[in-house]
Amino acid sequence: MAEVPLKVCIVGSGNWGSAIAKIIGNNVKKLQQFAPTVKMWVFEEVIDGRKLTDIINSDHENVRYLPGHKLPENVVAVPSLTEAVQDADLLVFVIPHQYIHKICDGISGKVSRKALGISLIKGLEEGHQGLKLISDIIREKLDIDVSVLMGANTATEVAEEQFCETTIGSKAVKNGFLFKKLLQTPNFRVTVVDDADTVELCGALKNIVAVGAGFCDGLRWGDNTKAAVIRLGLMEMIAFARIFCKGQVSTATFLESCGVADLITTCYGGRNRRVAEVFARTGKSIEELERELLNGQKLQGPPTAAQVHRILMHSDLTKKFPLFTAVYQICYERKPVREMLACLQCHPAHI
Repeated sequence: MAEVPLKVCIVGSGNWGSAIAKIIGNNVKKLQQFAPTVKMWVFEEVIDGRKLTDIINSDHENVRYLPGHKLPENVVAVPSLTEAVQDADLLVFVIPHQYIHKICDGISGKVSRKALGISLIKGLEEGHQGLKLISDIIREKLDIDVSVLMGANTATEVAEEQFCETTIGSKAVKNGFLFKKLLQTPNFRVTVVDDADTVELCGALKNIVAVGAGFCDGLRWGDNTKAAVIRLGLMEMIAFARIFCKGQVSTATFLESCGVADLITTCYGGRNRRVAEVFARTGKSIEELERELLNGQKLQGPPTAAQVHRILMHSDLTKKFPLFTAVYQICYERKPVREMLACLQCHPAHI
């Protein structure tokens, strides 16, 4: 990277994007390696007659997605995506994974090939050869190196500066350490590993397990059953990574914050567990509950379960992943929630 201060752009401004903006905005003011102004692309909305970008730039608060938390004054909300990424050296992607193609297509050719990216996006897609990671989509469309950040990081707790850990996965480890410098604080502790694909898969797959945990809560099955869902879910996460990751998968990666820690956190908190609990109790559709409960945010667990199901169907492996399959069938094929218990009782991880 150039010796001049590196310009940072955050692509996304939901609750997680805004929490990260708070960290980055404060860090760049202290580190001469980074330019002091951070651009944050904001999908424009009107809140009580005011543009959201104007509110953020004047009141320094994202009242829509992270109310009650002040953003540093050097974080500048920009409604134009191309203007936000212009001249950026470091791009931090933090949007719902459903929009990644549209976003990358919008800035393709407008980002320097010397720029570096990091994805905080938890999701995946089905590709021609099976698994397609979100970082791969960014890498191919923008022709830049992309690291990933995943961990037990609930946005509100990060914004409150409660202590937590996170994991950066980077195939070019020096780039991972550059992003660590940008992101780490005393209460946001970063570990860098080179097993980037596994790190990213953990961030996507744990949301499916969290939906299963939410079903347990909705049916009041108790902590023992929920613990079984978490353990069996972790087993399926590991098995999926070993089958579909292109490189070597390190079991140690699942012991990092991106693995078991994020899995536990998401299965006891977070929107996927919460919506799944209400789904089990009310029978309302996932789409309906998303509109009612999430204030404009998007669920990741159900659509990820759908992507995973298509990958497993293509490889004739659904029977080896009964929990992932059951979550998909409950969300999209009207399978009764109570039938998830059968997949636990006969799970191959018990054999």
